Amino acid sequence: MGSNGLPESESLRVYNNVLSAIGHTPLIRLSNIGRHLPAPLYAKVEYFNPGGSVKDRIALNIIEEAERSGRLKPGGTVIEATSGNTGVGLAIVCALKGYKAIFVMPDKMSQEKIQVLRAYGSRVVMTPTAVAPQDPLSYYSVANRLVEETPNAVLANQYHNPENPLSHYESTGPEIWEQTGGRVTDVVIGMGTGGTISGVGKYLKERNPSIRIIGVDATGSILKEIWENDGSISPEMVAETYKVEGIGEDFLPSTTDLSVIDDIVRVTDKESFLWTRKLVQQEGIFAGGSCGSALYGAMVYMQNERMAADRLVVVLLPDSGSRYLSKIFDDKWMRENGYLEAEWQELSLGEVLGTKVHHELITASIDDAMAEVVEKMKAHNISQVPAINRDGTLAGLVREVDLLTHMLEAEHLHDGDVTITSIVQDIPQVYPSNTRLQDVMPELLQNNVIMVKDAENLVGILTKIDVIDLIYQ
Repeated sequence: MGSNGLPESESLRVYNNVLSAIGHTPLIRLSNIGRHLPAPLYAKVEYFNPGGSVKDRIALNIIEEAERSGRLKPGGTVIEATSGNTGVGLAIVCALKGYKAIFVMPDKMSQEKIQVLRAYGSRVVMTPTAVAPQDPLSYYSVANRLVEETPNAVLANQYHNPENPLSHYESTGPEIWEQTGGRVTDVVIGMGTGGTISGVGKYLKERNPSIRIIGVDATGSILKEIWENDGSISPEMVAETYKVEGIGEDFLPSTTDLSVIDDIVRVTDKESFLWTRKLVQQEGIFAGGSCGSALYGAMVYMQNERMAADRLVVVLLPDSGSRYLSKIFDDKWMRENGYLEAEWQELSLGEVLGTKVHHELITASIDDAMAEVVEKMKAHNISQVPAINRDGTLAGLVREVDLLTHMLEAEHLHDGDVTITSIVQDIPQVYPSNTRLQDVMPELLQNNVIMVKDAENLVGILTKIDVIDLIYQ
């Protein structure tokens, strides 16, 4: 028995607190996604850390160094500019050690990340995404200002704190070396602060200088251009807004050691998000958006290199997909941002209405004269129109075929002033706008038209030709 009263066993891991569970994350072969690659591809899956990301590794070291140096005293406050994951790691350490925490985040970050930070009792401050680092409203500037205004506060400073790369030199790098038995030949890592790639790269190249370290950068970031320019930033390097979180920058963090990087692959938002979804669907690994970036970057690199089968490639997956449910794993968000083209049957009726060139709802009153309704239908090039009762409720549908049949009858040939009341057709059902198109196709095929409502209000009409236009647009 151990001193804590629990049995001692090499196969049984018992921790005194959650911080002891940081690290020792698994290395998993990607046997489905990687089956056509020239060499085996393994994923270092970092969401097994207690805070759900690789950033747990740096959080503990950063705070313990601040304690040792005397900068952080009991009852103090830890402040950080973060895309979310570093904040979670710091929040866990602060919760256990009794510190307050304030995190400053760009407004492109997912709602799940914000909620997780608040769940730990942290304060979250949101700032604009599309501003320069030196702008007073940037999340870097706001974090610095909060440190100055808050007594007994320290800035975790992951972009310039040497504890960041040191954490990966001391833990992540050695784990990859040990887990592969020293056979690793290539490591692919997304670049943000640069701490992970710098620490891992330094450690592994000390063990074997021929190991290649490959960075992955986001389209819109300028890290690749800075690396290609030997660390210098020129006026031509202008960052653009992008949506993937956790990688890319519009400046060079001092925690980035460009000398350990052998190549950098650039990946778009769409590639990142689609490969994130493929990762969970094909490998069961529920990872975040920058993991899709790293994965796709690894595949592009491996295919371009045409590497021999005896090489062993490791890609680092930084975090969990649970923080992106409202974005990457939301089909509606993906379609709205142009990253996902849904099968037409899966679209909602509201989404189908939105694809129509002219989707405004044209209605007629049951008191309208037939001649007026005919002119309205001609003006809007429509073949049916909903008829509305005097109290605003839906009376039914007036179709061009019914108008024509009525007006061609001899006794009605010249009675254009007669109202449409007598030719209003009943509508079997009005469907909610969130109904899937495939669920109403039998009704549409039988009756040629369906009506769509949002809450209690009628919002549109769909016909067979609308569906044909949708399929062939």
